[in-house]
Amino acid sequence: MSIWEYANPVRFMTTSQKLLPWIGGLAVLCLATGLGWGFFFTPDDYRQGSTVKIFYLHVPAATMAINAWAMMLVASLVWIVRRHHVSALAAKAAAPVGVTFTLIALFTGAIWGQPMWGTWWAWDPRLTSFLILFLFYLGYMALWAAIENPDTAADLTSVLCLVGSVFAILSRYAVNFWNQGLHQGASLSLDAEENVADVFWYPALVAIAGFVLLFLALVLLRTQTEIRRRRLHMLEMRERMG
Repeated sequence: MSIWEYANPVRFMTTSQKLLPWIGGLAVLCLATGLGWGFFFTPDDYRQGSTVKIFYLHVPAATMAINAWAMMLVASLVWIVRRHHVSALAAKAAAPVGVTFTLIALFTGAIWGQPMWGTWWAWDPRLTSFLILFLFYLGYMALWAAIENPDTAADLTSVLCLVGSVFAILSRYAVNFWNQGLHQGASLSLDAEENVADVFWYPALVAIAGFVLLFLALVLLRTQTEIRRRRLHMLEMRERMG
């Protein structure tokens, strides 16, 4: 079976309706386990105290904020190359979810940064690029809302997504590009020397899995809504023309 078969809206709707309860249930389980484990059953950090526990919200949210844009980029490229409407609608559906994760990351980062840096905000390379990414999310959604023709909107938002991907990359790798800045390096890495201690690492991985599953569930649900909305739009257009 080819993955392109799921570009058919009927097949996508049928498959996603079967998957949603399982993905949603696993998301709730992982989030409850990861956040509960992290907030209530891990020790305070010897330097940061209990403040470090916001890590279990901040890191998964920031990770998914960037990866959501990456998913939108892939879906936008599929639209540009293959003209599959489901991919364009999936990108549109992911944007509000991604912007919410970005807002959570910015908000929790400010809470975490204030006691660590003595300020709620700093024009650090990663923080600045993350703020710009947030503005790109807003611009992407505004562009979809401003254009009535869905195909034209998909074309223009796909181009915007390509441009915004530069800032998604900067958000992820800014600490590597610029040595200066307050923001620390990666907390979770394939390099064991850079990782946080295992006592913090394991619940963080479970929390991240929960955020990934939550993102998938919300995108599937919102894509279903966008498909139904498009069908309704097409019916209204036919009535006007008929």
